[in-house]
Amino acid sequence: MVRSFGAKLKEVTSGAAHHLVIFKDNEPVAVLVGVDAYQALQDELEDLRAERLAIERLSTLDENNTVSLEEMEARFG
Repeated sequence: MVRSFGAKLKEVTSGAAHHLVIFKDNEPVAVLVGVDAYQALQDELEDLRAERLAIERLSTLDENNTVSLEEMEARFG
């Protein structure tokens, strides 16, 4: 890897390779990804966390204490 790092980095940053798994002693130890791929993973993770939180909150939703969108817009719009 040391001798070919520049070439491998170019593969990932150019899009020729989506990611590169780095091995040490025949075991995977790291993954090299481009900035765009990393940001896409971070965005997806954030979306999934928000969705999980929304699902958890829906289970305890009290219909008697909810406010309609129209009422929220009137209050804060």
